[in-house]
Amino acid sequence: MSKKKAAQTVVACGDKTILPEGAKMIPLIIMGKEYMIPETLTVMKAIEFSGYKYVRGCGCRGGICGACGFFYRFEGDYKLKTGLACQTVAEPNMIITQLPFFPMKRSRFDIRSLEANPEEMIRIHYPEVFKCVGCGTCTRTCPMEIDVMGYVAHMKQGNIKKAAKKSFDCILCGLCASRCPAQISQPTAALMARRLSAKVLTPTADHLKSRAEEVKEGKYESILKELATLDEEALKTLYLEREREPDLSKTGEWMPEDQSRL
Repeated sequence: MSKKKAAQTVVACGDKTILPEGAKMIPLIIMGKEYMIPETLTVMKAIEFSGYKYVRGCGCRGGICGACGFFYRFEGDYKLKTGLACQTVAEPNMIITQLPFFPMKRSRFDIRSLEANPEEMIRIHYPEVFKCVGCGTCTRTCPMEIDVMGYVAHMKQGNIKKAAKKSFDCILCGLCASRCPAQISQPTAALMARRLSAKVLTPTADHLKSRAEEVKEGKYESILKELATLDEEALKTLYLEREREPDLSKTGEWMPEDQSRL
């Protein structure tokens, strides 16, 4: 380690990471400036450890919201890589910059008044999906390991249901769109596919519709008020002593003996 590196000041803030005894310090380049941070931290925690305070781009911190997408390279390596800062562990000589937001195309439509079939809706609102050249960059970029190119292909084929299913785990981080040479906004196109699939292609559950009407009519208000008066121990007892549905029972066959709360 050079004298310059050894003389650098190490600061701790943010979530105030408690270092294990004998923690090894590694160099990390954040927004063009080098910092010494302890190994084993995620990139998000390393950024906070280095003195940065998050105002945006931190989100759920659990790999779900997609708010902390970032780009990085290693010194001397030509490859540009992507990941989620809350999940990726910092490594020595990472050169990183965070991407809390990437501008994607948003198409405005009222799903309640569809005049065309789902396939036509995708063609009308996201015609650029047909510019996909099948390079696979989007799939290689995705931090959730989703087959992005695959669900775009389903859209091109008019199979909206398959596109919705294959894109279900998308967290809308936008990293795939940031690398796409055809400039497709894959996440928002996939979001439309999922909405269309749920609205048009998925059969309506009659029991769910009737239960929603019961909720609107206030059928369960008195039960909720009664539960709100119970203390924590009483709620635990009520939960633990509830009648449980057998694991292998078929849908619609089992009913609890006490049906007063149904």
